[in-house]
Amino acid sequence: MPWNKNDYPDSMKNLPDAVRRKAIEIANALLEDGYEEGRSIAIAIDRARSSVGKEETGRPHYEVKSKDDGWCLMKKDGKRKILSGDKKQELLTNVKEYVREHDGILAIYKENGEKEETLYE
Repeated sequence: MPWNKNDYPDSMKNLPDAVRRKAIEIANALLEDGYEEGRSIAIAIDRARSSVGKEETGRPHYEVKSKDDGWCLMKKDGKRKILSGDKKQELLTNVKEYVREHDGILAIYKENGEKEETLYE
């Protein structure tokens, strides 16, 4: 039975509306192609997150940047520090866990302000 906007897998319940709609569409297509239900759901969620614009996903964006007194995690365009530390590598362990728990996207910057990498897109 195909899924719809009112009847979909529990694993899609916390997705933003735009991502959920796309995931349902993709999952139904994968089921028609003979994929198993569990695999269809996982693939559909991943592809939906990639195909829906980042602004539409509703996922928070975080940044790790160098500040006068060390390194800190802040929301993009935020004004207050969420986490901070003296050393970047030590801080990243806690930062990665925090960002994953909040289903966010993380941009990590070098000391000179140049973007080094982006995680969890």
